Amino acid sequence: MRIVLQRVKEAYVAVEGTETARIGKGLLLLVGIGRGDAEEELAFWARKIPSLRVFPDREGKFNLSLRDVGGEVLCVSQFTLYGDCRKGRRPSFTAAAPGPEAERLFSRFVELLSAEGIPVKTGVFGAKMEVGLVNDGPVTLILERQGGDHGSGS
Repeated sequence: MRIVLQRVKEAYVAVEGTETARIGKGLLLLVGIGRGDAEEELAFWARKIPSLRVFPDREGKFNLSLRDVGGEVLCVSQFTLYGDCRKGRRPSFTAAAPGPEAERLFSRFVELLSAEGIPVKTGVFGAKMEVGLVNDGPVTLILERQGGDHGSGS
């Protein structure tokens, strides 16, 4: 599982020109599900993300969490996080989980994150989306526990 976390002042997702979700202050999570990802990985990040201290306190230090600031999450599935560009000129996505499995695991991740008491909105799985955001900071983190290779064939 790979997650690109961006601290935002606001973020939205639109499909075919129609906005489908919007958040104010919070986190935009671009979520890639890899082959072999399991529920344990989803649960780890669903528990950790709401408590990550990525928001500034009065002194500007990263001391406040999503919970502390009452923020929201916009979760967008992004298989391209598993694009392997080491060979050729076209990315290979063989390390990404197949669509049905990825959709099931992405939905489960959203459920687990919501169960933590965090307001979560999502993009539309599998759709071509426009994602807009005002990055706050900018603060962008890449979250991943495993080595990140997932057998990407290099």
